[in-house]
Amino acid sequence: MKPIVQISLDLTNIDEALETAALALRAGVDWLEAGTPLILAEGLHGVRALRKAFPGIPIVADLKTMDGGYLEAEMMAKAGATHVVVMARAHAETVKCVVKAGADFGCKVMGDNMICPDMVAGAKWLEDLGCDYVIHHIGYDERRGIAAAGLRMPSPLDQLREVVAAVRIPVQAVGGLSLEQAIQCPRYGAPLVVLGAPLTIDADAFKTADGDLEASLRMICKAIHAQEVSGTPSPA
Repeated sequence: MKPIVQISLDLTNIDEALETAALALRAGVDWLEAGTPLILAEGLHGVRALRKAFPGIPIVADLKTMDGGYLEAEMMAKAGATHVVVMARAHAETVKCVVKAGADFGCKVMGDNMICPDMVAGAKWLEDLGCDYVIHHIGYDERRGIAAAGLRMPSPLDQLREVVAAVRIPVQAVGGLSLEQAIQCPRYGAPLVVLGAPLTIDADAFKTADGDLEASLRMICKAIHAQEVSGTPSPA
């Protein structure tokens, strides 16, 4: 199967998010993500604006749901999201509620294993509860805190092959990857490649990165799309 390129719009202004999304789609990006900062700033209005501007494009709402799973997923699906995110550290009933809402409203569910004591087991648990995708995720604060302590910053690549081997659903790796590492994710068996902070977004200011972003994205998308991911299921 061919890899999917997703851009995370980790912005706090809907106008900038729409501009960045249009640029990214011109460059070859496949999916848009309403990042957590955008959802906090703009909420359902931001998702609706993306849906209105880009009909037919998959939109991931990075809710990081921990409770109230059915309602959150329902609201985002009705606003135009095609994918929602629930956390593995949520209660099993919350994950089940998100999965049920996804089935009821035609929205796919991405389970995020961030902060799981056993990341591989967390990924498998999410699959067993009915998630359609696994997000193998090292968190922003965790990475910065460990780096500030002078220790080696953990990377999603550390256990990515193990996570991919443990599940039958598509996997994406998120958290502190360099551009080179993100491009390599399909070689690990992870077909869903996320580009976002700090790759295309200034992670500290939460605004679009400087430079010729469109030209850079075009080259990145070309490199990712040229790869073939064997032995992995096709994203739904």
